[in-house]
Parts: sequence; C-alpha cells; structure tokens
Amino acid sequence: MECLASSVQLSSPAGRHFHARDSEFCNKPCGSAARSMVLPSYFLQHQEGQRLSFFGSRDSFKFFLNNVKSRYGSNGRQTVISTAAADGTSSWAPASPPKVWTPPAWRGPAAVASPAQESVSLSASTTPEKVVINGAQFLKVSPSSLQYDPGYVGGVSEKTRPERSSDPAEALRFYAMLDDYLTRIINSKVYDVAIESPLELAPKLSERVGNNILLKREDMQPVFSFKLRGAYNMMASLSREQLERGVICSSAGNHAQGVALAARRLKCDAVIAMPVTTPEIKWKSVKKLGATVVLVGDSYDETQAYAKQRALDDGRVFVPPFDEPDVIAGQGTVGLEIGRQYRDRIHAVFVPVGGGGLIAGIAAYMKRFRPEVRIIGVEPADANAMALSLHHGQRVVLDQVGGFADGVAVKMVGEETFRLCRELLDGVVLVSRDAICAAIKDMFEETRSILEPAGALSLAGAKAYCSYHGLENETMVAITSGANMNFERLRIVTELADVGAQTEAVLATYMPEKPGSFKTFVDSVGPANITEFKYRFNDENEALVLCSIGVKSEGQLNGMKARMEGAGLRTLDLTDNDLAKDHLRHLMGGRTKVDNEVLMRFVFPERPGALLKFLEAFSPRWNISLFHYRAQGEMGANVLVGIQVSHEQEAEFLAAADALGYEYKDERSNQAYELIMH
Repeated sequence: MECLASSVQLSSPAGRHFHARDSEFCNKPCGSAARSMVLPSYFLQHQEGQRLSFFGSRDSFKFFLNNVKSRYGSNGRQTVISTAAADGTSSWAPASPPKVWTPPAWRGPAAVASPAQESVSLSASTTPEKVVINGAQFLKVSPSSLQYDPGYVGGVSEKTRPERSSDPAEALRFYAMLDDYLTRIINSKVYDVAIESPLELAPKLSERVGNNILLKREDMQPVFSFKLRGAYNMMASLSREQLERGVICSSAGNHAQGVALAARRLKCDAVIAMPVTTPEIKWKSVKKLGATVVLVGDSYDETQAYAKQRALDDGRVFVPPFDEPDVIAGQGTVGLEIGRQYRDRIHAVFVPVGGGGLIAGIAAYMKRFRPEVRIIGVEPADANAMALSLHHGQRVVLDQVGGFADGVAVKMVGEETFRLCRELLDGVVLVSRDAICAAIKDMFEETRSILEPAGALSLAGAKAYCSYHGLENETMVAITSGANMNFERLRIVTELADVGAQTEAVLATYMPEKPGSFKTFVDSVGPANITEFKYRFNDENEALVLCSIGVKSEGQLNGMKARMEGAGLRTLDLTDNDLAKDHLRHLMGGRTKVDNEVLMRFVFPERPGALLKFLEAFSPRWNISLFHYRAQGEMGANVLVGIQVSHEQEAEFLAAADALGYEYKDERSNQAYELIMH
C-alpha cells in the first residue's frame, strides 16, 4: 500500500527530495502517487530571481521557514514568500497577500553559554609541524596543545566556522546538502540487520545530576555497537556485481563485526584486516560471523594500507569506517530514531567522536528538523582530533593518541565528516580517563550493563556538561555507542571509577619515621574511609605513604589535607596525576638515588617482540634502572622506564627513542617524578 503522507520537496541540483507526514518522517517505500498529489506549493523568491520551492502543508512550510530564519539575517534585501498550486492553478493560494520576510544573518548552530576564558588551556605557542599525507599537507599537533575544563564546550567558534554570506541563496546550497543526507537516511536499509534501539531514562543518574538523562542504547545492537548501521547501509547500496567481487575493511573492533555481519546478510565474501595486536577474542568473534580475518600490521595505519592495496589488487570494495556518505547516513538513522522516540524539548544530544561518522549523521538529521537541539561531541582529552581540527579550522593529525577508549582513538578525522561537523556541531566536550571509568560504573549501577570506554564517552560528557553549566531539569540524550568491553580492562575501570566520580582521592604523604606517626596520620584522615594504603620502610628519617581515601565532597578533602599539614604531614594531591595512578602506586618502598636518571613513559604495542625491540634500541648503551609495565588498552601498554643518561648523551638518547617508533613522553617535569626517583 502506498504511503499517502503529504510530500515535502526541496529542490536540489540532483533533483532529490524527502517525504514526510508533515514533520514526522516515514521510512516505508512510497510510490510516485504520493508525490503527485495536488498540494500547496510555497516559494522563497529572492529579488535576483532565485527560487527555493517547498511542497507540503502550511504547517510543514512554517516549520521549514523557522529553520531558515534561525540561520539568516537582514542584509537590506527582501525575500518574498508566495504560494501557488502544484498543478499550476491558484485554487490553493491563500486569500491574504504574499507575506514579506527580511532574512536574518548567519548565526551558526544553537548557542551554548560561553564559560570563562580560563577554561581553555592552550600549550605554549609553537609552530605546528606539517606532514604530507596522500599528497595533502596537514598540521601535526599534540592532544595536550588544546584542553578544556570538564563540561566546557569548545572547538567551534565564529572564527573557525566557514564564512557565510547573508545571501538567502546560501540557504539553497545549505539545505540541498542536508537534503542529500536526509534522502539517504530516510531511505536507509539498516533495519535489515539493526534494531531501533530503545531510548531509556536513567532514573538514578537523572536524580543525581538534577537533569533528565536519556540513554540511546546502541550497545543493544546485534554486534553490541552502532557500527553495523553504517557498514550495512553502504554495502546494501552496492551493485550485485560489486558484492560478488567481495568487500574488505580494516578495523580492530566494532566496524569489523559490522562489516562481517552485513556481508553474511548480503551473501558476499568479506576480508577483514586487523592489526596483529588485536586480542584473540575479537578476531575470533569476527571469524565466527563468516568473514576471512587477516592479521597484519603493528599499527592501524599499516593495517589500513594493506586493506586498501588488497582492495585494488582483488577488485574488492573497501568499506571505510566513517568517511563515506552512505556510512554517515546509516549512522544518521540514530538521529532519526531520537526525533521519533522523544517529541518533547531536548537540550542537547551527546555523541562519542572518533572519526566523526556517527555525529555527522546525527547532526545532518537533527539540525534539519530540530535545529534548536544542541549536538555536542565528546572526546577523550588525549584523543581529541575533532576538537583540535575544529579549533584550527582544518583537519589535523595527532602526534600521539591515548588508547584507553580505543573505539574512538583516531589520529585524524574524516574529510567528509569534518566538513559536516564544521557546519553543524555546537562544539566538543573533553573528558578524562577517570571520568570515562566513572560513567561505565554509572551505567552498570543503572542497568547492570557494562559499556566499553568509547561507549561511555557521551554519558561522561553529559554529566560534566550539566555540572559545569549548573543546569537543572533539562533533558539530555547520551548515545551509549558500544559494549564490546575486554574483561581485562575492567581492572583499570574499577581502580579509577571512584576517582572519576570524585568520591576518592589519591594522596602521597611524607610521614616522620618515628613511633606514633601512623596513628597521627589516621587521626588526620578522620571519618573518611581509607581504601588503599601503601608503606615500606625506606629511610631512617622519613617515609613516603601512598593512600586512596573515600571523600564525599571537595570541602571534606580540603579539610583533611589541612589537618595533615597541621600535624606536620606534608601531603600531595595526586588524584589527577595519571603517572601516579598507573605506576607510583605499584612502586612504593623502592625509592633510591640514581645518578643521571631520566624518567620516560613509553607505549609498547601489545605484540610479541615489543620488549626485545625496545632493549635492542637502548641496551647495552644505557643502563635501565627502573621498568614498570602497565596494560592500558588494546592499542598498547604504558611502560615507565628509568634510564641512566648523561647530559652529554641526551641528544643521542632522544634520537634513539625517536628511531624506535614507540610513542613516548618525558616525565621529568611530572609532580610524581621526585616521589618515584628520589
């Protein structure tokens, strides 16, 4: 049966259209009869003669017009709104004369309250390195070069947004771009394999933060991630001939499973290239879906290069993880569902950002029909490629990327996704690893479900945003994007969740080595709960104690530290110091004085031979005086290394570290350096 909904058509160079039941969209295939119904036609007529046509009910037109008004301002010219019947007669024309509207100037997306300037942290002004990738030049920057306070919305400004003409003809181009994506989203075939994921209220968390937190449960998809939407939507658009030649992709996780499931449904051969560091449980789950798994490359870049070359050699279609219109449109069906599932006011939708496919798709839909809803990306503070790209007004390459939230750990966002995000996003929130762990715990306490770190990003961002802006009784939507958690990662989550929730503090205290000092320490702690305490005799005069203490408020913590200082116990707050939490807590009692010792933190790839390669680079040239390994995620492990290097040899040592090819950081300026080394 053909859909008899009123048709709404926005002309574009390609002649595409979308079709709706006023402001509710229909996903069913519709025949031409629906589009040939005699409906009123409304025009935005510019004085130069350019015309934007709109077919549909008067209410639909009003809705569309309000969207145009929200983006354009007066430039001294007038645009005439007139009506005529779609069949050329005037039977549908209103009795009143045509209205005249003066278009407003471009204002960008919905405004977010601007926090204080000190909320933005910029590194010392240096000229970023430039790198060439596929013949194009990009800036190479560090994640630490741009940091925000938790909850601050940054990344997009009038300075970095593309300049807009106040000419209403720009509306034609802008809406034609959006309508191309709308057509793809509305006609998407994702529901052949995906479910319409529920939108659920999180009552406990909502009560705690004073706002309604709605969870868009993409972790409940068949492969426990939203990724199958985009993969299937692109693959379903391929011709039979292309499917017969097969597909290939490169991925270490959720995209791989999405492509494998889509290939099984479409009955085509799929090759999945995965880094050799991929955990066995992940590549075996892909293999069970019927795909051919090839483990190749020590890094994702090497794996992707192999996949693209094999696609050329075998004639296969390469399925990108995010930077392709049909992939973006498939992810955009998440936005369509949100609009259908919740009709009341939404303050903001929080979306995890890696390459940008999910947020670009959601923004393309929501900004077309719910432009008042803020679309806010959430990134880890150490994997902020989108925030930095928006800040610089161009795509950038990260010199290193944190691997804890490996589902969004990309060094460079997509070209098409950046183009859309630069136009449509309201900004990006950055969150810490601790905050992600706290959000995973929140989700577990709310639903007894365990999200992967990338899947909990949006929830962490929503919490930080509500707190930073002091919001109450607003409605926030958080996309819980995935639940493919490695069991081994839970150890880190449980250690850091309370720190991220600001209910646990990590302190280092210098205690006199004399009878009664321990009791003095406990008396100073007061009623707070000591959750961890590490001490080992090391010096006749003074001992260093590392402890974790449960706290209910910042005031309680400050009072406790004041009591300690008053009792002669010098105390350092290391709650926000990752080096201390990852390594120092495991090295207590082993301090010693070593001459010419430098402290470096390396990221070792999780593969056989990584340690041997490291030792061959430095030994026996330099003596290794400290070594502590700490698994961090699938992309690699944090290794803290002390090496004896004289001042004269330092340049030679750094050259050897660069040649090794492992990411590293000099930690000698870290507050924990003195605690570990001396």
